[in-house]
Amino acid sequence: MFITFEGGEGAGKSTQAQLLEVHLRAAGHDVVRTREPGGTPGAEALRDFVLFGGHDLSLRAEVMVHFAARCDHVDRLIRPALARGKIVICDRFVDSTLAYQGYGLGQGDPQIVDLIQALGTRMGVVPDMTFVLSLPRARARARLAARGQRSDRYEAADEAFHTRVADGFDAIARAAPGRCLPISADRPADAVAHDIAARVDACLAARAATDPGPA
Repeated sequence: MFITFEGGEGAGKSTQAQLLEVHLRAAGHDVVRTREPGGTPGAEALRDFVLFGGHDLSLRAEVMVHFAARCDHVDRLIRPALARGKIVICDRFVDSTLAYQGYGLGQGDPQIVDLIQALGTRMGVVPDMTFVLSLPRARARARLAARGQRSDRYEAADEAFHTRVADGFDAIARAAPGRCLPISADRPADAVAHDIAARVDACLAARAATDPGPA
């Protein structure tokens, strides 16, 4: 099972991915938790380049850097883990590229959106469940400030960019209601985690009920 977490900056994706991992491991599941961009040594190097490298790439080039990292991540970690029957939890995946580069930077440019969607279909894996976390921007800014960490180039972008990203995630969730589950993150982390765990447990139970098992 492949589960992804999506949403804007400060929405709590990493926290919720970690809490879900703890929940599933306690239930006896074999879990791999990872992130994008990153997840493998090569992809992590590309992450540092695109977030902190200070290079002004063309938008198409930036999209391709994200997908170069993703290809290595899928080939070396995600697909092999799924083949071994593990549950993979990933903090961001193709939806983030669509929201950030397609809607945020590209402002919905059809050519960029089409490029991202076409590349996404060639990854060979599609999330079974995607939790799209939303948080009012003022609360997100406060969370980011409380971290006291260096801002990456996306976190430091202007408010118009973050509004377009949020609108992009809304559009993505509406377009794939069977996969995407909108979650309000403007609550205590344990309350959000409880809702997410309940959804995943129900999905796993439904799968187990329809699995005929060994012949």
